[in-house]
Amino acid sequence: MASEKPIVVVTCTAPVNIAVVKYWGKRDEELILPINSSLSVTLHQDQLKTTTTAAISRDFTEDRIWLNGREEDVGQPRLQACLREIRRLARKRRSGSHEDPLPLSLSYKVHVASENNFPTAAGLASSAAGYACLAYALARVYGVDSDLSEVARRGSGSACRSLYGGFVEWQMGERPDGKDSIACQVAPESHWPELRVLILVVSAERKPMGSTAGMQTSVETSALLKFRAEALVPVRMAEMTRCIRERDFQAFGQLTMKDSNQFHATCLDTFPPISYLSDTSRHIIQLVHRFNAHHGQTKVAYTFDAGPNAVVFTLDDTVAEFVAAVRHSFPPESNGDKFLKGLPVEPVLLSDELKAALGMDPVPGSIRYIIATQALTSADHPGLAVQSTSAQRD
Repeated sequence: MASEKPIVVVTCTAPVNIAVVKYWGKRDEELILPINSSLSVTLHQDQLKTTTTAAISRDFTEDRIWLNGREEDVGQPRLQACLREIRRLARKRRSGSHEDPLPLSLSYKVHVASENNFPTAAGLASSAAGYACLAYALARVYGVDSDLSEVARRGSGSACRSLYGGFVEWQMGERPDGKDSIACQVAPESHWPELRVLILVVSAERKPMGSTAGMQTSVETSALLKFRAEALVPVRMAEMTRCIRERDFQAFGQLTMKDSNQFHATCLDTFPPISYLSDTSRHIIQLVHRFNAHHGQTKVAYTFDAGPNAVVFTLDDTVAEFVAAVRHSFPPESNGDKFLKGLPVEPVLLSDELKAALGMDPVPGSIRYIIATQALTSADHPGLAVQSTSAQRD
């Protein structure tokens, strides 16, 4: 067909999201249907994002994919699930239109190159950003404009939450086909502008047990996980939604920490037990609680996904003091000027009273660096947090 383009290229970016009510465990491994709903905060793309370029061409003889410059196996089941679903939606859309016959571009092979500007597979939700970006890029090159929650979810469950900015709920759904297991926005990007996020990178190494294998083992062996999903998470989802809508940081912070602790308790309740936290992770937990005790209120709150790296929520008026507390307790061994990345933070001196309250012997070098960021703001993108550009060449 003369009207067919030899190549269509799309580049897009997608953000990381951090769950404050955790997703852990699936009731359907193939469709990636969770055993409980979850709720997350979408982070600013200036500091953490995945960038993906997808190209389809009549000259490509096979599908191929590269991650961070290294070619990966395109036959991975989850990647194939995303490709199949996008191509199915594209055919469905075109067959329902007046375009006849179907365009040849629907049969074109695709090449995908994806890159993260943060550690991959280290417990920083890289798969969520990656598959959200992949789903959106594929949708653009194949001309799909429907909701992409299901496509992204088939790659990585939490990826559906990265399709939206602000505060996002992934509803577990009830249907066996997963059509109602989708993401939706609880509050927009501009809802809580004072909220700040500090990512304390303890390790950039790949975690010893991946989330997929860890979840499956927990579902099979942890009685605590079943109790959490059925009895506790529904109540926590309602309470967390209230905290966000009312911008109640005290309650938000405490519930975030409790849910993180319980998630890791279910990992220890798994048999054999799974431990994603390191000694430094536990020292960070201790630091947060002592910092809050000194102030007599919850001013900072930690959460840990399936990895040792801490995500700390706080408000803008507390960032500088807590960063100083981290520097005091975990001083950088070298490159101190590169210890803090992302948003600028004014240096402050800790009071002698706070130093005494922290009561910890410094552990140099145990935190590699801090990324200072915030929730994705409305200036970045209203609603959908994925941004894209496209190009075609004749």
